[in-house]
Parts: sequence; C-alpha cells; structure tokens
Amino acid sequence: MAVILLTGFDPFDGAARNPSAEAVETVATGYDGPHDLVVATLPVSFARSAALLRERIAQHSPDAVVCTGLAGGSDRIAVERVGLNLIDARIPDNDGAQPVDQRSDPDGPAARFATLPVKRLVRLLADAGLPARLSLSAGSYVCNHVLYTALSAVPAPVPAGFVHLPWSRSTAPAGAPHLDDEEIARGVRLLVDHCLDDEEAGTGGSLW
Repeated sequence: MAVILLTGFDPFDGAARNPSAEAVETVATGYDGPHDLVVATLPVSFARSAALLRERIAQHSPDAVVCTGLAGGSDRIAVERVGLNLIDARIPDNDGAQPVDQRSDPDGPAARFATLPVKRLVRLLADAGLPARLSLSAGSYVCNHVLYTALSAVPAPVPAGFVHLPWSRSTAPAGAPHLDDEEIARGVRLLVDHCLDDEEAGTGGSLW
C-alpha cells in the first residue's frame, strides 16, 4: 500500500482557524481509501515549515506528497504547477519573519515543477462538481516555500505538489469567497486518492 503524506497549515495573519488543517483532519479521520495516509499540520513559518516537512518525508518515505494551504480571496481549489525559488513575504510569518527577495534554496534552480498529475487532478475535481483550476505559481509566501521544499526533498520519481484551498464556510471572514466545508474535504480526499494517477492522453501534450 502506498504511503501518502498530506499536509495543511496552522492559522496565520490573525485568523483563528485554517481550512487546510481542518480539511486534512477531516479526511484523515476514518480514512478508508486506497493508500496509507500520513498527515501533518505545518507551522506558517518559513524556517519551521521546511524543517518539519523534511523531517516527515525522511521519517515516512512517502510515495507521494500532497501539501495544502489557504488562498484567501479565492473561490476555487487551485492545483499549483510551479514552485519558485523565491521568498518575498507580503506579511510576517507566525515567527515574525518577513524575508524579502530571498531564495528558498540558495543552491537550487529558479523553479521546480510540481510532479503530481496536476491536469488530471483539476479534471477530477471539476468532474466531481467542485470549482477547480490549474494555477501557474504558488506565489512567494510560506505555501510556495513548502512546495519548493517538498519538490527538493523527495527523491525522483516520487510525485509532490501543492493545492491552494479557499476559505471554508465555517472559517471564512464575513463576505469572503468560500466553499462548503464538505466540498473542501471532498476535494482533498479526491486529491489524495488520485495523486498517483498518470496524466491522461489528450491533455495538450507535455505539461511543460
């Protein structure tokens, strides 16, 4: 049975809850899917998130890594294609650090491509009635740092990637775009169950 590492994030920027951690917990509770699921909640900290993620990868030797985080203001589940070797923090992380124009890895390439079947996952989400899109970049905050770290920490050909989630109904600030809690959890479950799928033919050729 394949081991899948699934992660979410702690709350940040003054919020009391983070829908990514809650969705991960919901999926993990009573998980009966085709894989052996290991979960972790990462701190919204550039230093500590990368360290904990590398520790969990070394500990569990997962067959795939699916990281999730919050994209406030979005109304869709966004499957990311590229992790940039860039840290440019709009706000401080939970440790008070706010690096600007720094690299996630001084010795790494400028970018790393997600190795999950990103187009297939977007199609599966859409076919399940969930609003979803393919996103080019995970930005330059801790989510992107975690994506870049995951892609550098796993050995080839272990697939890894990142998915941005909207606010859930129960966590959303007033007036913020959101999805129902059940929809987000259902989307994360689909991502876990199908993260080892191959990209299907007819997707327009190479992802790159």
